[in-house]
Amino acid sequence: MTTTNIKQIFGRYKIIALLIAIAIIWAFFSWQTEGGFVTPRNLSNLLRQMAVTGILACGMVLVIIAGEIDLSVGSLLGLLGGAAAILDVTYHLPLPLNLALVLALGLVFGLFSGYLTAYKRIPSFIVGLGGMLAFRGVLLGVTGGLTIAPVSEHLVYLGQGYLPPQLGIALMVALFALTLVLTWRQRVNHARHALPVPPLWRDAVKVLVIGAVLLAFVRTLNSYDGIPVPVLLLLALLGLFSYITTQTVFGRRIYSVGSNMEATRLSGVNVQAVKLWVFGIMGVMCALAGLVNTARLAAGSPSAGNMGELDAIAACFIGGTSMRGGSGTIYGALIGALVMASLDNGMSMLDVGTYWQMIVKGSILVLAVWVDVSTRSGR
Repeated sequence: MTTTNIKQIFGRYKIIALLIAIAIIWAFFSWQTEGGFVTPRNLSNLLRQMAVTGILACGMVLVIIAGEIDLSVGSLLGLLGGAAAILDVTYHLPLPLNLALVLALGLVFGLFSGYLTAYKRIPSFIVGLGGMLAFRGVLLGVTGGLTIAPVSEHLVYLGQGYLPPQLGIALMVALFALTLVLTWRQRVNHARHALPVPPLWRDAVKVLVIGAVLLAFVRTLNSYDGIPVPVLLLLALLGLFSYITTQTVFGRRIYSVGSNMEATRLSGVNVQAVKLWVFGIMGVMCALAGLVNTARLAAGSPSAGNMGELDAIAACFIGGTSMRGGSGTIYGALIGALVMASLDNGMSMLDVGTYWQMIVKGSILVLAVWVDVSTRSGR
């Protein structure tokens, strides 16, 4: 088998390769920590750590698919998380109003970045770089460089709360039932439109594997304290964004813009509006990530979100999003976020130096882009 054939096979089954890589990473860290890495408590903490990067990755994957980049997300996360802490600690705003204001701020900042990129034609790299500096400066200014704490227990629940075990089981049953319905509907639609229908055994195996994963997921987390609220939020975003990207006109237009912007424009699509709203969604995801991060720390920190853009971008590229735009998936980005979180968690447990952690993460980012370029070029 030639090198080209190996690369083509890897490109086709990249997600499976990533899952195997995660299994290897977990096995290695479990061996090094004498099983401590795969305890229910640590896996729960790992998934909570992943949530912030995963939320950012949900928005970043849309930005990259559209052929753009946003380097300001880490600083904007810190700014909006700090704003949530100030509104809670200083002004004692009720949680619903606090959430609404912070999400609205995220939308405004995201739309402003999108406006500069789409309508003023400033490269998104420059807009993001400027935002990274400006947002961090505003955060330091409004907090005075001080930590804002303690936030209320209602806000803390968003980052530290757990779903009761009974609700976790109900969620598992509901997701398994949804899998059955979607699989059956897909078979019916294929038959109705005279498309090839997969063998029944193949769909049965797929459903059983998904059921086994759901069962293991819920049983493991319920054996500790239950499903963490940030993880539940991330699962909801996975479903929402997967639906947007695969089942809506707007989602198809995002891929079209990233694949061939000029052809998309000539076909009558408002390319500028698509890019504007992609950045708007990214701003809302920064707000959500900032809220979860502040809730998890029970404080607004002036250093929050530092290097968050690296983790989000790396998660997208590791998960198969093409740096050229036009290609990528939400679930791939979240698998990439799980890879990054697993490395962070495992190296921290082994007390690996911070500088080595940065070297490893930077190297993996470069490796992920190299793999993308190699598999798509066939060389």
